[in-house]
Amino acid sequence: MLYPRVSLYALMLAAAGIPLYIHLPRFAAVNLGIGLGVIGTVLLVIRIVDLVQDPLIGWAIDRWPGAQMLFAAAAAIGLASGFPLLFGLPEGASTTVLVSVLVLLFSAYSLGTILLYGRSATLAKQADAKELMTLAAWREGGQLTGVILAASAPALFVAFGANAQGYPAFGVFLGLLAVLTLILTIPMWRRTPITGQGLSFAGLGQAGALRLLFLALVNSLPVAITSTLFLFFVEDRLQLPGKAGPLLILFFLSAGASVPLWAKLSNRIGPKQTLMIAMPLSIAGFIGAATLSAGNLTGFAVICLTSGAALGADMVVLPAMFSVVLTRAGLNASAAFGIWSFAGKLGLALAAFFTLPLLERSGFTPGQANSAEALRTLNLAYAVLPCILKLGAFGLVLTLPTEVSAK
Repeated sequence: MLYPRVSLYALMLAAAGIPLYIHLPRFAAVNLGIGLGVIGTVLLVIRIVDLVQDPLIGWAIDRWPGAQMLFAAAAAIGLASGFPLLFGLPEGASTTVLVSVLVLLFSAYSLGTILLYGRSATLAKQADAKELMTLAAWREGGQLTGVILAASAPALFVAFGANAQGYPAFGVFLGLLAVLTLILTIPMWRRTPITGQGLSFAGLGQAGALRLLFLALVNSLPVAITSTLFLFFVEDRLQLPGKAGPLLILFFLSAGASVPLWAKLSNRIGPKQTLMIAMPLSIAGFIGAATLSAGNLTGFAVICLTSGAALGADMVVLPAMFSVVLTRAGLNASAAFGIWSFAGKLGLALAAFFTLPLLERSGFTPGQANSAEALRTLNLAYAVLPCILKLGAFGLVLTLPTEVSAK
């Protein structure tokens, strides 16, 4: 029952990651009356908190290894209270209140994520490369299930009669899920933690971890941008109202189904070679999205299938590679994953900060008739810019030494 519990805890955390960036811009604009530019700025400013907080969280987890249960409970309780508060905010709520609730949510997410990833060697049945990849497959499978659940839940609540676009009911649901997850995952935090040596930039550099951290940041940007703009692209650029939810589910189902396949392939041929197969799928997907005509549901569904499968490789292979190099070097993983967590969230925040104000300046308004210039800007931001960034990430993968491997 160990790996299913890992998967469940990852599922709970997933709702505060990509789905929050999918729902928040529309929720804030429609329900709270806050502009896209303001939301983009808020999300980047909050990253200043993470810049200090995430490495400190990793340090604290390594400093007090016997407090795993306390850290896990604090993360779950923070999410259980933060989600209902956020999605229950009334119209006209101040930006200050919104920022306060988001800081609570992101702090809880950071704590839980750093704990879960930093304790990979502890939670794996054995602290070897193959088991770390297997653990990563369970963890990322749970996370992708959580993303699917959280991305689609508001639409499901609306279908059952919920008001305010389903967001208040969504918040309560996520809060209850966090409480249930905490209760069911208590046994996994009783395992004796495996700890390592203190971190230094020299140690991270020698282990090859700094190279992977930079790759993770660059590679997070394309999916961060497309996650932030997905609803706008489907409903306004492709003119497919009501189809964003099913297409999101298709995208993340494809990612989830591909995770065990990528894990097996990585154990067989190595993670670098696996990424060299997966990343061109993403690049092809971005090129295809940029050239789609309005109303082309079939074409975009195919793109969701292929790019979702490519995302599955990113999610399972890169964190496992990072765990492997840390374990081999005997370094404290939680502190290192504090930096890893910050890099991932910085990618999401940068995506919102640069793309949302850009759309606002072009005259783009969600759900309204938009000019050709505004839709062209949306197309460039959603498909062309991520394609360029993904090409950069692919180039970084090509420079990785083959021995950075989970074999």
